Amino acid sequence: MIDALTEPFGQGIAQRALLEVVVLGAACGPLGTWVLLYRQSYAAESIAHAMLPGLVIAALAGVPLALGAAGGVLVAAAGVALAARGHRVGADAGVAVTITALFGAGVLLALTPAAPARLGELLFGDLLGVTLTDLVIAAGLVLVVALALAVAHRPLALAAFDPAAAPGLGARPGRVELALLALLGLTVVAAVQALGNLLVVALLIAPAAAAQRLVGRLWPALLLSALLAALAGAGGLYLSHYLDLAAGASVALVAVLEFAATLPLGARVSGARAIGGSPIEGLGRAR
Repeated sequence: MIDALTEPFGQGIAQRALLEVVVLGAACGPLGTWVLLYRQSYAAESIAHAMLPGLVIAALAGVPLALGAAGGVLVAAAGVALAARGHRVGADAGVAVTITALFGAGVLLALTPAAPARLGELLFGDLLGVTLTDLVIAAGLVLVVALALAVAHRPLALAAFDPAAAPGLGARPGRVELALLALLGLTVVAAVQALGNLLVVALLIAPAAAAQRLVGRLWPALLLSALLAALAGAGGLYLSHYLDLAAGASVALVAVLEFAATLPLGARVSGARAIGGSPIEGLGRAR
């Protein structure tokens, strides 16, 4: 039994991968909880998908993917903001068209003769190829996100649960939501090397959704979501090792299975009530 538990992490490659997913889980879980409460799941998916052109350009230029991801996020955020202002076609339709166009542009760039042959790494990440430098960069970005969430906890809670009274208590919902989207973009940048721009959304949303079905208060939900995200990472690496599956896809699969396992429990959570689309009891009393 001990050998079975330790064998997948006997080499430095797997050890770095494990550290990477644990570090990412510390940010993705709690941030995903806020994303769900603010009903920004579509924004999370949009930003992740629309950053593909930046990733491809970084690969073509031979610069770190994190730089391309950062540039892609900025372009995606600007495009989404402009599209959302289009009243004739509707905000959702405008954002959908913008995201589709950016993702398509990334695919076209990836099909040029000069593009790297391993497009799959940009889409699905290369968790087992994470280097020490990648780990340090991800840890630095995650630390910034974690500190920002801790500092902004009160305005985030006020704007989420009582937006009408929030301005009088020093929290402006518009600015708070903008800050949340900025942290979302930063987290996507941190996770793109390991999980690519397609799978990162699973680690953001699924553990947080599972945590919100299991606990009834905000702080326990934030902590449990981080734990579930880290467990999804470790479980995915075990699955990848023993079933010879892609590591990033395995992590995403385990994260989704965590949420699926909570579905029969959701209706039996005592006193649960729907807030932000998730059954959370007492979140409105968060301080």
